[in-house]
Amino acid sequence: MNERVNVKVLLLVGGEAEVVADAADAGEPARYPAVEIAEAVGVPVGELPGVRLTADVGAGDRLSAWRLR
Repeated sequence: MNERVNVKVLLLVGGEAEVVADAADAGEPARYPAVEIAEAVGVPVGELPGVRLTADVGAGDRLSAWRLR
């Protein structure tokens, strides 16, 4: 079973969304395809920065299964 975590989209860099764990002790941001996240949660790509989500943590700590919080 995958762990679910809270995350926040910080900003867009080209076609990627920079995402960080939504916690005070969060590590370095990671980048994911912005279109993939936008389609999963039903938010236009341009409106992703600042959006708070949950995601599954999978192999290699990669996030997937994005959902609005």
